Amino acid sequence: MIQILLLIAIVHWLTRKRTIPDIAARAPARDVAVRETFALLTYAAAGQAGGWVLGPALGYRPFSFHLAGSMYGATMLAHPGEVGVWAAYNFVVFAAVPYLYFRARYTPTQLNLRSSDRRNDALLILLVLAIESAVELVFFQKNIFGLTARQVLIGAPLSFVIFFFGTVLPTMVLIYAILLPRYLKLTGSTITTVLLGGLTYAAMHLVEGWSTFDSPRDIALSLLFVWFQYFGPGMIKSVLTLRTGNAWVHAIGYHAIAPHVLVDTPLVVEVFRIT
Repeated sequence: MIQILLLIAIVHWLTRKRTIPDIAARAPARDVAVRETFALLTYAAAGQAGGWVLGPALGYRPFSFHLAGSMYGATMLAHPGEVGVWAAYNFVVFAAVPYLYFRARYTPTQLNLRSSDRRNDALLILLVLAIESAVELVFFQKNIFGLTARQVLIGAPLSFVIFFFGTVLPTMVLIYAILLPRYLKLTGSTITTVLLGGLTYAAMHLVEGWSTFDSPRDIALSLLFVWFQYFGPGMIKSVLTLRTGNAWVHAIGYHAIAPHVLVDTPLVVEVFRIT
C-alpha cells in the first residue's frame, strides 16, 4: 500500500500540467447512469457466479479474474485446457459483451479508450511500468529471471496473450472504461471514485485459486487476502484512468506486463511444460 500511495503521488506530479479530462461528463445523465451502473454490477456478479459454477462443472477450479496459481503459486497446476477456457470465459463475459453493448451507445472517448495526450500517457506508462517492474522483480522470488532464454522467448509472449485476454481486457473494459465514469458521475467525488474502483477490482477476485471457504476462519483469511492483494492495485488503476481519461494507460503500465509477464511467465512455462 505504501508503494501504491507513492505511485499515486508520482502520477499526480507527472500529470500536473496536463488538462485533466472531465470523466464524469463522459457518463450519461444521472438517472441513466444509476440504471447502467446497477445493471452492470448485477451482470458482473452473475458472470462471477457463472465462473464459479462452470469451472468445477468442467473439472477445473472456480474461475475468477486470475488463473489458479497466478501471483501466489499453486500445489496443483492448471491444465492447458483450463487456461484456455478460463481466458475465453472471462474475455467473452467481462470484456466482449459489455464492450459491444456500450460501444453501440457511446463513443471510444466516452468509454475512456482514446488518448487526449499521447506523449504524457506514454511517459506515465513507461515510468509506472519501470517502478512496478523493479518492485516485482525484487520482491517476487519466482519471476522471469529464473527461466532459460528459450523459456522466456516462448513463455513471455504466451503469458502476455493469455492474461491479456483473461484478465487485462476484462478489467479494463468492465471497471475502468464503463463503471469508473459512472462512479464519478454519481458520487461527484474523485476520492470516492478511486475507492470504489479499488473495491470493485477486489470484488472481481472474491474466489481465487488460493481461496477456501471451509470454515469461518478460512473465509475471513481468504477475504482478507483479496482485500490486501487487490484493493491497492484497483486504486492506482483508478487514479491512472481518472488523470488521463485513458484506460489503456493502466492496462499497459500496471497490468499486462507487470505482473502478468514478469511474475506469471514461470507459471505458464510450467503449465505448458516449456523446456
